[in-house]
Amino acid sequence: MKIFLTGGNGDLGQMLCTSLIGMGHTPVIFDIAVPQHPPNRTDRPGIPGIPVAEFIEGSILNREQLRAALKDIDIVVHIAAWHGIHEFRKEKTVYDFWDLNVGGTFNVFQCAIENDIKDIIFISSTSIDERYGVYGHSKILGEEVASAYAHRHGMNVITLRPRAFIPPWNKSVYSNFIEWCEWFSKGAVHISDVSQAVLKSVDLLASKNHDLQNAPAFLTVDGAYQYSDEDLKNWDVDGPGSTFKRHYAQFYDLAVGLGLNTTLKPKKLDITETQRLLNYKPLYSMKTMLLELKKYGPAGPYQDRPL
Repeated sequence: MKIFLTGGNGDLGQMLCTSLIGMGHTPVIFDIAVPQHPPNRTDRPGIPGIPVAEFIEGSILNREQLRAALKDIDIVVHIAAWHGIHEFRKEKTVYDFWDLNVGGTFNVFQCAIENDIKDIIFISSTSIDERYGVYGHSKILGEEVASAYAHRHGMNVITLRPRAFIPPWNKSVYSNFIEWCEWFSKGAVHISDVSQAVLKSVDLLASKNHDLQNAPAFLTVDGAYQYSDEDLKNWDVDGPGSTFKRHYAQFYDLAVGLGLNTTLKPKKLDITETQRLLNYKPLYSMKTMLLELKKYGPAGPYQDRPL
């Protein structure tokens, strides 16, 4: 199947691209940013029968480009957006958020329908809880577009609501692995688990074994936790850092030595419906993070990853 990735040259798109090829699909990267080594069937034919990625330079704000690029596509994964970090850093204006996150999302759904595409995975955000923030509001409006098109046109829409998932190797956001670990400790999801949720959504749509027509799914995507609900309810009742130490005693001295806050109570989200519909099983947890810290040190395991 041909899987269209808007903003496919970003962190999530790059990860999905590799996995989709491994699954036998052909990812089509649609982005204004040209990959360092852009794939293309014309100059990289590969082995007969083995799919490769395709790259199309374009913007979801350009309807003509988008409409043409969506020809012969089976499933759309709509990733392209300005994110909360852009609002926090004041790097983008309210007009930028409206144009890309709202207008761009409308363009994706409308151009998909004009190409007779009925299957779409929309990457939203848990920031919809911040409904009066610029980013959160733009995602709410994007979800409204997705829901309207699902009902109006009988589309099969899965809207994923991941927590922030910028990876530790993105040096434009995190200067080092420790900084990312401090963020992750608050309760978070790793980009690999977001990718897993998208891939399982692709599988579900491709199987046609679902009841999504006119009934779009809205699914929260969170990470894995060793902490139980009881742990969170009675957080540190035996003193500061006691809950962390009970679960991660072998890492306690390492965490303290590196300046991590062992008293920080993470926020855990309900992913019951995501697990039920997609058989989603997050794998990356605080324990995974601590194991990486122990093995690789403050530099982390991604220092040699190409940007």
